[in-house]
Amino acid sequence: MNHAFFMEKALVEARQALERGEFPVGCVIVHEEKVIATGSRHGTVGDIVSETDHAEILALKQLERFAPVDRDRLTLYCTMEPCLMCFGAILISGILQIVFAYEDVMGGGTRCDLATMPPLYSSRPINLVPHILRDKSLLLFKSFFSNPDNTYWKDSLLAAYTLSASFSASS
Repeated sequence: MNHAFFMEKALVEARQALERGEFPVGCVIVHEEKVIATGSRHGTVGDIVSETDHAEILALKQLERFAPVDRDRLTLYCTMEPCLMCFGAILISGILQIVFAYEDVMGGGTRCDLATMPPLYSSRPINLVPHILRDKSLLLFKSFFSNPDNTYWKDSLLAAYTLSASFSASS
């Protein structure tokens, strides 16, 4: 599977979120080399913040409306490492491969030790592929956190980490 090709699709979703002033996370779910579900972050603009309208959750909701597919043959691509909520939902959904671009040092859920979790989670043989097109995703997050109009996670560990993060030498 061409991970960079499908991560570019997730980056399109993230750019759309950024253009709306939202936190720039995009997600696509792929089955047999075809994107079958997409999502981009919502709920980070305005007075009431939604912590459930994550790109991954919205893509999973879209997947529910898709014709039945063999879930263990799906790959989820996301521009940021899934948080604990999204990681749990992905595991329960039956998706066995997650590819992400940028690490979430503040809330990334993929570093959980699944062996210590209940069987619903620990029995999932998940494959994680990190840092695919990391620099392109990092650029979006730097843009978001550099914009004084964006207040979502403004003074957080993630914002500080992102604004000080370096691009890879191969960029």
